Amino acid sequence: MANRLYKEWKLMIKNRELLALSLPGILYKLVIAYIPMVGLILAFKYFRYDQGIFGSKWVGLDNFEFLFKAQDAFRIIRNTLLYNVTYIILGTVAALLLALLLNELHGKLVKIYQTALFLPYFISFVLVGYITSAFLDHKAGYLNTMLAWFGMDPHKWYLETTPWIFILPIVALWKGIGFSTLVYYAGITGISTEYYEAARLDGASRIQMMWRITLPLLKPLIIILFILGLGNIFRGDFGLHYFVPNNVGPNFPTTDIIDTYVYRALTKLGDINSAAAVGFLQSVVGFVTVIAANFIVRRIDRDSALF
Repeated sequence: MANRLYKEWKLMIKNRELLALSLPGILYKLVIAYIPMVGLILAFKYFRYDQGIFGSKWVGLDNFEFLFKAQDAFRIIRNTLLYNVTYIILGTVAALLLALLLNELHGKLVKIYQTALFLPYFISFVLVGYITSAFLDHKAGYLNTMLAWFGMDPHKWYLETTPWIFILPIVALWKGIGFSTLVYYAGITGISTEYYEAARLDGASRIQMMWRITLPLLKPLIIILFILGLGNIFRGDFGLHYFVPNNVGPNFPTTDIIDTYVYRALTKLGDINSAAAVGFLQSVVGFVTVIAANFIVRRIDRDSALF
């Protein structure tokens, strides 16, 4: 044991410059992600400000009843799961398609399209909500203006339910597609050109090279990102589902998810215990989902598994 610790210490000394560069990121993760984990015990306590986190009374699993006994429990759990499955599948397919198309471009066009795709990723959902409102506003929205051109009646989009089944995936795709596309594009650029040169000598078309070379070699990356996406299947995108639908009650049946429901309950009731319990449950479900998905992939194709 002592010998192993000595070797690790020597390795750290040898890579001290790299460790120094990574120190800000390590401190950021420590302060933002790991130290707050102490608060997870609130999920099992009846928190009182005068007694503090550690002095509050233990209540076991009572706080977890909040989610499952809620009047809208089935609706918010259903929405969370179905939307996340849609985002994962739609995002993966669209990002792969765009990455393949980017790979067919050359010169400055690649950088132009990369920038155009990646720019929405840096926009906050508050601003995305305003952009969406510019399209969906009842009086001056672009969509209602276009409908008027064709002699159709305007829609009160924020007071309807059905359109949001399509609006939210479109907005999520527009905002997040750039990052996923660049990840897959980076994977494509890492593929040896020798494979493509050999395929050209055999008379393969571009479509055949995509199907027979690019996609099979990208399979491990696709599976890893898919598994990581499943880790958030029980945790919705709060910004997307709160700011874009504008937190309007009439569209809750198709826009409300666990995170927005808990947020409203927390702001109205101040129930920190139940909010902590739901957050803890989401993390546990995500962890179990990743482990289970990785286990299945490992049994099918060991080399494509995450670990």
